[in-house]
Amino acid sequence: MSLLSVKNIVSGYGSMEVLHGLNVEVEEKKIVAILGPNGAGKTTLLRTIFGVITPRKGNIIFKDTDISGTHPERMAKMGICYVPQEGNIFPTLTVQENLEMGAFIRQDDWHNRMEEVFEFFPSLTDRRQSSAGELSGGMRQMLAIGRALMVNPELLLLDEPSTGLAPVLVDQIFERIAALNKQGVTVVLVEQNAQALNAADKAYIIEGGENKAEGKADELMKNEEIGKHYMGR
Repeated sequence: MSLLSVKNIVSGYGSMEVLHGLNVEVEEKKIVAILGPNGAGKTTLLRTIFGVITPRKGNIIFKDTDISGTHPERMAKMGICYVPQEGNIFPTLTVQENLEMGAFIRQDDWHNRMEEVFEFFPSLTDRRQSSAGELSGGMRQMLAIGRALMVNPELLLLDEPSTGLAPVLVDQIFERIAALNKQGVTVVLVEQNAQALNAADKAYIIEGGENKAEGKADELMKNEEIGKHYMGR
């Protein structure tokens, strides 16, 4: 069953059209990876899904409801959270204050949710009173995801969480994303790193704002043609 359907979406910025009739289906409680080169439209896709950009054509369906162009705050209340690649934490606030800020949409039982985040990302526990700006890149990504978890999301949109991280930290981030999924969170994972396919159930390859390939993640990983053109193999 599809939790999210992106149907023939045309979207962009000002006079520049970036997405040209893109289609994506996201099944409930699955991880869907969106891969492609720089400028493919991956971030624009997430921003359009989350209502930061209003689509010019097409429809975005979440749980059988058309949410095209819905305001991001309303999206969060519906259980959709977006973790952008940059600007995803408040560097001058402490780790705990960042999580508290993440609870502004849903203030019920936020203390318990915060402790659950610390249990899920134990490396943040000892840094809870530290400035977020002092954290390593990997811990910043964990904090950014933790802020999103404060809303108790049903659908999590992640924009290149592995960017700039050492390989061992990339492994940790993808392992935590897989663990989230096992807890019932549906994930749309935008990446340039082909390693995302190891964590995903299904994947889409996009380029120039258009669909180029789709299928089971493990099958796309083995496809030599796709690997050569889109994964640098």
